[in-house]
Amino acid sequence: MSGRRGGPGDGERYLLRLYVAGATAGSVRAIESIRRVCDEQLEGRYELKVIDIYQQPEQAKQEDIVAVPTLIKKLPEPLRVIVGDLSELERVLVALDIEPVGRR
Repeated sequence: MSGRRGGPGDGERYLLRLYVAGATAGSVRAIESIRRVCDEQLEGRYELKVIDIYQQPEQAKQEDIVAVPTLIKKLPEPLRVIVGDLSELERVLVALDIEPVGRR
């Protein structure tokens, strides 16, 4: 599964990878949470790929994923890793270095 927003962005592009384990409650919450963050805060400036470790275990191994859900922000640097269901919006925004829309 992947979601990609195109179009001209007026800021840095975010490259995000979310590792989940099937359709567990925690995985579903994490997917919904990061999609909400991307739609509301990064419109037109992100690429999100959701990777199910049951479907693609080799990708999880390459990234040394030991717990899920895990979100990796590859770009912009610095690389950031967040483990958990991503339900605490403020924590996610701080970890991703995103200033909430409306505070800019």
